Amino acid sequence: MIGIRAKLADGKIRASRRLPDLFDITLMTDAIAGRTAPPSEPGHAEQQRRRMGRRYAAVLAACQALYTAALSVDLTLTGLVGYMLASDKGYATLPFSLITVASAITTIFASMLIQRFGQRLGFALGALFGTVGGLVSVVAIYERHFAMFCAGTACVGVFQAFARYYRLAAADVVPVEDKPRAISIVLTGGVLAAVIGPALAAGSKDWLAPVTFAGSYLVVTLLSGISLLLLVGFLRNLPVHSTSGAASDEAALPARPLGEIMRQPIYMAALANNLIGFMVMMFVMTATPIAAVACGHSIDDGAHIIEWHLVGMYAPSFFSGYLVKRWGVVPVLLAGIAMSALCGVLALMSTSLPYFYAALAFLGVGWNFMFVGGTTLLTMSYRPAERARAQAANEFITFAGTAISSLFAGQLLARFGWATINQATFPLLAIAALATVWYAVEAKRSPVQAAA
Repeated sequence: MIGIRAKLADGKIRASRRLPDLFDITLMTDAIAGRTAPPSEPGHAEQQRRRMGRRYAAVLAACQALYTAALSVDLTLTGLVGYMLASDKGYATLPFSLITVASAITTIFASMLIQRFGQRLGFALGALFGTVGGLVSVVAIYERHFAMFCAGTACVGVFQAFARYYRLAAADVVPVEDKPRAISIVLTGGVLAAVIGPALAAGSKDWLAPVTFAGSYLVVTLLSGISLLLLVGFLRNLPVHSTSGAASDEAALPARPLGEIMRQPIYMAALANNLIGFMVMMFVMTATPIAAVACGHSIDDGAHIIEWHLVGMYAPSFFSGYLVKRWGVVPVLLAGIAMSALCGVLALMSTSLPYFYAALAFLGVGWNFMFVGGTTLLTMSYRPAERARAQAANEFITFAGTAISSLFAGQLLARFGWATINQATFPLLAIAALATVWYAVEAKRSPVQAAA
């Protein structure tokens, strides 16, 4: 009887590998009904762990979609609302800047809170800040209170800081070979949200007429609130999975100094790809709508270019994790760097509309490959006791670099032009490529690094 059950279970496992399992309804039904596989089945504990990891990633993918949509609304309208509310129009962009500033400041504290109190409470706290931020923004628009609106956008920035850890949390709770897939599953949540968010912003601005834009920030409140309910109701804290397979031995190892962790080739390659991937993407994306209009295209053309760029950023998440698992992380990283460089090549070849579309599409896919690959390496570079500090350092440096690149993109474009913007990306991408190759060489020499 046990043998028959084992064969049936084995057949079920093989069948499940042929079907998509982002949202495994059978597993969810079994969990609700309290049914589990017999403990006598081979690999029962590991199978259960992987199932729980997939459910965990699915919940975070839904939360990623809600967060991305909420943030898209805020990013689309905040500059306009700031201009409407500010008595001194020179401060119109301050609410927008506070989203990034609040995120950068909160990033380190968010990592510590998540490690101290668990993923469920930490992420729920971030979603609560998003809900409050949207509500404060609605009241500020009604009262035409600029300082209050700044407080609301800062709260959304705190939400962003916590949400940036969704992908890392999903990767931390699964075995090494499943990390790329878990990261990709979470990022798929941004595919539709990246497009729907700006549409929601425009479509809801008159919901609370005659007060323009208040309805859009009510959408931010609703999306963040739904995310909060999902996190409280469906997310469960899971232990961090060992990167070496020897969980008890690795957990007993003491935490190393942060400098020692960051000097590892694997960490430096992870940071280089995360940081430079984001910097190049933000650098070019920020300048693109302005450059498109300057080259004779319409404002709508510029918006559509960015829309397809966002699709390019998130749509590859459906398969980029599989590619990392199939080909290895280094080839995927190098492919991402090459596609980001191809963006610059296409942009320098022509300023016609098809070239704008093609360049920004390649930039989006290149960012995705660099981000998924870089995050995969990051989650394999630290011991459990080092997780919070290692992740916080990566996120803070990446966020700071992204903010700087977006800040200087406009200045560089105004002073030197669109061609210079794209030429400036090549040295940065070369650094990412060198860091990746260095890691690959060191990985062949060291069995620990080779695990990646």
